[in-house]
Amino acid sequence: MKKLILVFLAAVSFSCGESKKENKTEMNADTRIEEKATPVETADAKVAEVTIEGNDQMKFNKSIIRVKAGQTVKLTLKHVGKMEKAVMGHNWALLTKDADMATVGQAAATAVDNDYIPADMTDKFIVHTKMLGGGESETIEFEAPEPGTYIFMCTFPGHYALMQGKFIVE
Repeated sequence: MKKLILVFLAAVSFSCGESKKENKTEMNADTRIEEKATPVETADAKVAEVTIEGNDQMKFNKSIIRVKAGQTVKLTLKHVGKMEKAVMGHNWALLTKDADMATVGQAAATAVDNDYIPADMTDKFIVHTKMLGGGESETIEFEAPEPGTYIFMCTFPGHYALMQGKFIVE
């Protein structure tokens, strides 16, 4: 009888443990935490001023940028890290709607002579900054494209896996 009670208690213990395990939320590298869209940093309805930073941990400080169609976008990329361009370079590239980020990112890895912008894929880019090293910055201006959701990324080899986001045009 004691053995039967021990087996019963063991079964109850396991079943309680399993229910706790099912309630756990696991996060892996593919899990994305949606953050609130970053508002543009200007009151002028005709110009959207945006500053985005890249660091030595391969991260942009923004994953969503929201602008209005037809607005002039004045985007400043700041590399706030310390590493030089050859080691931890960053740029900001806005892709067309039909561009596949992984395909562009893989092709960019071999385009060292063109600032990691693949010469045979320039039609997949709306605009991009030059490649920057730690402490550098660049400002570009462009007209926001038609409404939709676009992808922005860093084209330095392998960075697109972490350094990417949504450019939402309303």
